[in-house]
Amino acid sequence: MPRLTTRLSLGLVALVLAGCSSLQDNMRVPGLDEYSDDRRAAQVRGRVTGQDGLILLGTDRSSQRGGGGDQSGTGLGVNAFLWRATLDTLSFMPLASADPFGGVIITDWYSPPGAGSERFRVTAYILGRQLRSDGVRVVVFRQEARGNGWSDVPVSASTASELEDRVLARARELRSQSTSASR
Repeated sequence: MPRLTTRLSLGLVALVLAGCSSLQDNMRVPGLDEYSDDRRAAQVRGRVTGQDGLILLGTDRSSQRGGGGDQSGTGLGVNAFLWRATLDTLSFMPLASADPFGGVIITDWYSPPGAGSERFRVTAYILGRQLRSDGVRVVVFRQEARGNGWSDVPVSASTASELEDRVLARARELRSQSTSASR
């Protein structure tokens, strides 16, 4: 029995050493690592948001360098102008959550001054990378105080449409300011 365990141990050590022989491919070679390699895959390796980092506002620097990058003005999956415009439009409400990668903004409950018996909550979805009229969707929730709690009540469809229109107007304004500043 001791011979069998000795042979198994030697076999296991041999397998481990054979696996280590491929370490040469994993070693960094000066001048050939990702810092000097021009391939796109090497430039973004180890970085969460790619070569230019996280860009929430403004324009994508790669498109300005002639890199042929995204023309929507963001390094994310959503349009930067719509994202900023939505945050600006909903800035009067407390922010509960903002996901710039998924394009979702959720506010906390807000009671307008003088209307203590009702409160509102908004969820906004940025739907794409282009600045389009259907690029933002707003859902408004409303509750009224009844007894000791809050109950959901319907919201006029025009409320969400008006917020979407304000977001789009602000996004166009931001885009106009951006293009005039870059000239």
